[in-house]
Amino acid sequence: MSADRAPVCALDDLESGTARKFVVDGIDVAVVRIDDDVYALADICSHANVSLSDGEVWCDERELECPKHSSTFSLVTGEPRTLPATQPVAVYAASVVDGAVIVTTTTEDES
Repeated sequence: MSADRAPVCALDDLESGTARKFVVDGIDVAVVRIDDDVYALADICSHANVSLSDGEVWCDERELECPKHSSTFSLVTGEPRTLPATQPVAVYAASVVDGAVIVTTTTEDES
């Protein structure tokens, strides 16, 4: 397993309840902050070619809403919670280390 870990920003640079797009290892990633938790998922909606990081964060539900057709995606699993999207988006590991948001774009089943 190889891990592509990248610091994307300082935690303080992300306002709670917001999403921002970053490019990590050539992958567009939406990074979401809710309080002191961070989440990372593929930035393109699985239903339409739209940037999820432009959507609304639903903090209580831990979901991100697509700004075009209002599908919401779980920040934890990437699964769509509402139609019209039916396919999940990729989820990446995100953590905070020494005040920096770190995103890992590889998964354990990749080699």
